[in-house]
Parts: sequence; structure tokens; C-alpha cells
Amino acid sequence: MNQADYLAQDATGLADLIKRREVSAGEVLEAAIARMAEVNPKINAVTLDLSDQARAATPADGPLSGVPYLIKDLGAHVAGTSTSGGSRLFQDVVQPADSAIVSAYRKAGLVIFGKTNTPEFGLEPVTEPEAFGPSRNPWNLDNTPGGSSGGASAAVAGGIVPAAHASDGGGSIRCPASCTGLFGLKPSRGRVSFAPANEGWGGFSIQHAVTRSVRDSAALLDAVCKPVAGDPYWMTPPERPYTQEVGRDPGKLRIGFFAGSFSAADIDPECAAAVHAAAKLCESLGHEVVEAKPDADFAGARAAAGQVIAPSIAATLEIEGRRRGRPVELGEVEGLTLALAKQGEGVPASAYIQAIQTAHAFGRAVARYFETYDVLLTSTMGRPPVPVGWLRGGPREQYVDRLFSFMSNTQAFNITGQPAMTVPLAWSQGGLPIGLQFVGRMGDEAGLFRLAGQLEQAAPWGDKRASL
Repeated sequence: MNQADYLAQDATGLADLIKRREVSAGEVLEAAIARMAEVNPKINAVTLDLSDQARAATPADGPLSGVPYLIKDLGAHVAGTSTSGGSRLFQDVVQPADSAIVSAYRKAGLVIFGKTNTPEFGLEPVTEPEAFGPSRNPWNLDNTPGGSSGGASAAVAGGIVPAAHASDGGGSIRCPASCTGLFGLKPSRGRVSFAPANEGWGGFSIQHAVTRSVRDSAALLDAVCKPVAGDPYWMTPPERPYTQEVGRDPGKLRIGFFAGSFSAADIDPECAAAVHAAAKLCESLGHEVVEAKPDADFAGARAAAGQVIAPSIAATLEIEGRRRGRPVELGEVEGLTLALAKQGEGVPASAYIQAIQTAHAFGRAVARYFETYDVLLTSTMGRPPVPVGWLRGGPREQYVDRLFSFMSNTQAFNITGQPAMTVPLAWSQGGLPIGLQFVGRMGDEAGLFRLAGQLEQAAPWGDKRASL
């Protein structure tokens, strides 16, 4: 299979070619490995090469049989390999078994041939871990592909794979997908199991994928949206496969839009203009579109999230220190991680419980908005992709302001647990992608897939490719 033919297909297309025996799974895998060898030195997307294991594997006879796939090096275990979380601390800790999501991917026929870069413990919306170095955006190598699934998004935008595993605790699917011109859906809390691991950040985190096409995202979610016994959060599987939702008429939706920031003073004018353009596109498709912001305490929710995340990091380091018999020190983890852990150690148990209660109250307040509106439209990010090094490049006291001026609108819907997707509908004057976020009611991934399919037909993005 030549590179041009490989790059022309999404995952569903590759699976169809293999099923019809127009190409073998082995040929497709070698095309992916060749593409990785060509572009990975430029973008640093894949940090663990599992090509030999992939060559030796026989794909299961599933709906995506033979399709090459990459796993984010955070939150999902691949048997016989480490799950470093972007950290030196866990680089040599080998996992004995696959996570539930990886087992489901294998059952669907996916061929896992590597793991992708992530910031340490997924803590930033850029992917610049000290342990592995920065990932770079295929659209402009000076810019970030986002984070924390930045290695995944760089790999897909760079053509190594048409889709890759990702996870999202504060925007980590939507942020990198927005930065690299991809489709990225964060499912509802409980839609995808974290088994056998604990839930991430008090239930804020969820796993899924970044993809070129909407139908690939639907197919991948179909493969993994089955609860595992003992899951603390779970949802009843959908009434029909999500692949059957893509292409269905979404009906006339009532869409509220907000062209500002939930977490900062404002957003970049290009991002605001993109929201207004997307609102007009939705209106042209027959939807009722109204400017309306949810009436909820976003600043309070953001503060509460910090009171959950910092103790979670502290617990991770404490558990590892107890396992090995000595505390984790600077040099084994980055300064930001250690600072957050120290902050987390100072959060009393009562404050943690109050933060969870604040998060739940925030979710109820936002839910009232969706009694009036079917969908909320915002800019995914507060600005187009920033240069590599920008986030930590200013004065230390400006770090939080920079963080939330970039990651402006995503974290709120990790707190509520609602499904939210970023759709690549706009581009900056500098030629960088700008994603638009659409948020749905809790559990309504089906409605988002129907809308996404309609948007993909109306404003196709599949032919837009980074030249590298």
C-alpha cells in the first residue's frame, strides 16, 4: 500500500479495504510504520514504538480489523509495556495486562503499534514533557498540537494514523483536536470505562479518541462504550450504534452560542469570529440559533476543580512513594507536578468534599440551560495554537492566566460530565486550525454525532491536510 493511498483513507475506509481484500492488514500496518518513521522525528508524536509486537499479532475479526492504532501513554495500559504518564517516574513500571479499553480495541480488530506523547500526568493543554520532549503541530512545527493528548493529535494530523486513543480531564481531547484540525468528542461521564484503574480526578476524566472523520469517532465509541462490573459511573449503552447516528437528520435544534470565555477575560478575536461564523452556518442548516450563556458560577467551578486535581496528584505520588518505600523527589517528576502535589497535601478532607459538592451543584446549574437549548456552541480554545514553550515562557505569576486564556472553555464540561465535541470549522489568518465546541445534554452523544455529521457534510474538512 503506497503512502498516498494510505493517507487518503480514514479508519473506516481502511477497514473496508481490508475486509474486501483489496489490501492486507500487514500492508496497511507497514504503511503506518513507514509514515511514522518519516514524520515522527519532526513532530515527536510517538514515544514508544511497538511495531514488532504489532507485526507479530493477528488482528481480531472485528469492525475495524487490521486498522493501525496508537494508545495515549496515560490512563490506558498495554500489557507488557509501561504507562509512563509522560513522566520519568513510571517509565520502567511494566503493566501486566491490558486496560478494559485496550481489550475492547483489540476485540474490534485494531492493531496497536505505539504509544503517544503526553504532558506529565496530563496536567497541561500543551504536550511538552521533560521526559520525552515536546510534540509539535504538523500545521506549523513551531506551534503546539495541544494537550494533553498532543501526541495523539499530532500523529493523526501528521498522517501516522487516521485516529488515535485520547483522554480528557479538562479539555485533553478537544484542545489538541482543535489545535490540529481534527474532530474530537469527549463522551459523557461513565460512557467509557477506566477499568481496572480508578476514575481520573474525581470523575472529571474520560477516554475516547481524536479522529479525522466523524464516522471513525462513532465507530470507536461503539467499540468501547460498554460498562465494566464495578464501574463507579456508567451509562446504559445507546439504543442504536453511534455509527448509525452519523448521517441521520438531527432535526431542528435550538442552539445557544457564547463567543467569549468561561475562564478568562476574553478570547482571541479570530476565535470569537469563528463562533459567529459557526452560528450562521448552523442557522443556514435550519437550526434556531440564539446568543445565550449558561447562568452558572464558572469561576467557582474552576476553583473547585483545582481542589480536586491537586489532591489527586498528591495521592498519585504518595501511593508510588509508599509502593517503593521512599518519597518521590524533584527530578523524578517535574516542578509543576511537585508543586501541585504540595498544594494538594494542604487541602483538608472537608475542603475536598466541598469541592465535589460545588462541582455537582455547578452541573445542576448548567443542566438548567439545556432545558431550553439542545446544544451550546462556543470556541473550543481561547486562542489559536500557541508556540511551543509559550505556556511556561512568561513570568511565573502569569502561568495560571496564560493557562486559562488558552484552555478557556473546555474544563467546565468535564466538571458537569456532559458530552462535548470540537469540530474543525475555522482557520486563523496564519493558517492554523480553530475548533468550535458543541456541548450536548448529559448522555446525548447520539445528538452530537447527528449534528457533527451534518456539519461535516456542509463544511467538509477531510481534504485539509498538513503539509509538514
